Amino acid sequence: MKKHLVTIFIGAAILFSACHSLRKAPTDTKPSTKATATRITGKKWQLVELGGQPVAATINGKMPFIQLSDEDGRYSATAGCNGLGGSFTLKRNRVKFTLGMSTMMFCDNMEIETEFKNVLEQADNYTVNGDTLSLNKARMAPLARFQVIEENETTLLNGNWELDYISGSRIAFDGLFPDQKPSITFNLPETKATGNGSCNNFNITFAIDGNNIKFNDPAATRMACPGDGEATFFNILKKVTKYDVHDNTLNLIMDDIAIMRFQKK
Repeated sequence: MKKHLVTIFIGAAILFSACHSLRKAPTDTKPSTKATATRITGKKWQLVELGGQPVAATINGKMPFIQLSDEDGRYSATAGCNGLGGSFTLKRNRVKFTLGMSTMMFCDNMEIETEFKNVLEQADNYTVNGDTLSLNKARMAPLARFQVIEENETTLLNGNWELDYISGSRIAFDGLFPDQKPSITFNLPETKATGNGSCNNFNITFAIDGNNIKFNDPAATRMACPGDGEATFFNILKKVTKYDVHDNTLNLIMDDIAIMRFQKK
């Protein structure tokens, strides 16, 4: 009888120990939403694959990319033609993109841009493997793959840029600036730029934080200038909220729309 009681006691002790261990085992080893979001935001990702097919390093002279900002929950992108943008939400490895307004230029290889926009509409989750980001739908094969780009945007902004596109005017670009195109020169870390508005020389101060930029009122010489080109240039410049540099092209952006475009000289 004694032996039987000892056996029961030992068995109960083993069972209690096993249950206690199960209660202590972690039930969720996934990283927090914030930690997961940090892995893909604040970086520039080059598009390298769409639908399992490789994507050229440049399309129409531009690198296709996407960049997500965790400060305002918005993204900017291009597939080699129009500037794309909108908002996004992250929750663990879940992602949802909402397309905003974009520029409406027509370019060669528009099929890449069309497919890229479809990816943004369909993607509902992402995975990161080293320097590779995949956008996926459910558990199907990746819709698109990206490689992280390590670059200093501030350094890329430096230099002399000449305007070749501006929005907000019913007058054609060549009609606004028949003699001389506006230009602007940056020399960061100095936060004062100089340039020419197509007639008068100017200098202008600005605040910059990552890809966010805000220009103050310019100080310009006071020569009398024909037409409305220079006034239009200065007015649009004050509406800029962001910038993007790729190769020899600088886009100045309001919300998600490129409202000025410059080429490096």
